[in-house]
Amino acid sequence: MKIIAFYLPQFHTFPENDEWWGEGFTEWTTVRNAKPLFKEHNQPRVPYEENYYDLTKKENLRHQARMAKKYGVYGFCYYHYWFDGRMVMEKPAEIMLNDKEVDLPFCMCWANEDWTRAWANNSKEVLIGQTYGSREDWEQHFYYLLNFFKDERYIKEDGKPVFVIYRPEIIPTCVEMIDLWQELAVSNGFPGISFIYQQKFYNHLKEKSGDRFDYGIEYQPGTAFQYILDTKVKYILKRTLKRIFNKLHLPSNLLSSTTFSYDDVWNVILNTTPRDEKMIPGAFVDWDNTPRHKHRGQITLNATPQKFKLYLSKQIKRTREIYAKDILFMFAWNEWGEGGHLEPDQKNGFAYLEAVREALIENKEFVDK
Repeated sequence: MKIIAFYLPQFHTFPENDEWWGEGFTEWTTVRNAKPLFKEHNQPRVPYEENYYDLTKKENLRHQARMAKKYGVYGFCYYHYWFDGRMVMEKPAEIMLNDKEVDLPFCMCWANEDWTRAWANNSKEVLIGQTYGSREDWEQHFYYLLNFFKDERYIKEDGKPVFVIYRPEIIPTCVEMIDLWQELAVSNGFPGISFIYQQKFYNHLKEKSGDRFDYGIEYQPGTAFQYILDTKVKYILKRTLKRIFNKLHLPSNLLSSTTFSYDDVWNVILNTTPRDEKMIPGAFVDWDNTPRHKHRGQITLNATPQKFKLYLSKQIKRTREIYAKDILFMFAWNEWGEGGHLEPDQKNGFAYLEAVREALIENKEFVDK
């Protein structure tokens, strides 16, 4: 069983963040500044031994890889930010690529949206626009990624490098771009590329580009959230009220963050019927994006490592028996600003990582490395 954890590379300084958010800003700034919004709200989250690491340091990347392997995490899916040849947050992945001591399988996910201020202050201001370019840009993008595809650690499916696109439905030339990349992959010695989509709103059965994707991810907990929001009146009402408040420019703190029961969310996940044979199941550690969105955020309540182990074990079994897959995408390795981190923290120590190992062992899937 290959548990692949999504990986955020924003734990280092770079010029754009200095310009937009202030000198020295990293994801840790957001995490440190988080405030509890109610009694027993688990904020701010503090990394184990207050290890506010810098992902441009090789030793930190190596430590993460060793820790992931020890507890049964198969690999990382690095978020990749490309804007017509301009990149941000590329350094950690490039350092990893050139350091074979970071000994862990990996793949890439193109986070292909505009970069805006929305996550921090609900502004629509675009900081870096995403235009998707033309054939020349697609070629440049492919040849940048080719350095990663050729690496022996890169995750492949039948010899094809696995590449995830976050939101293919907003790429107007998605078909043409993917077709070109497939040609370039073959001309560079691969049998092709295995494309996977991540966005919960994308439906390969309806989209023109749908047949270009080998798989789709049931990205969690977002997919389960959407089901709950669409089927439970109280959540729909709260969402509607928030929209009204935003239109009237009323203070957002007049309404509390949207909360979900951790158990309810996992029960939705465990009762999800896959759309078809293309779907890859997802799992999540926890969710709380109030460090980024404050009172506009979403929170799962009453998460514990014990519950996570129970639910993950069931999802691993379903991955084999219902999805007929040996791969599962996990939110997340280090999404500290959204509450999804397998990495140890001061409150729970290594308990969530231990839960991964125990769930794998319970299903006879753990490989001691």
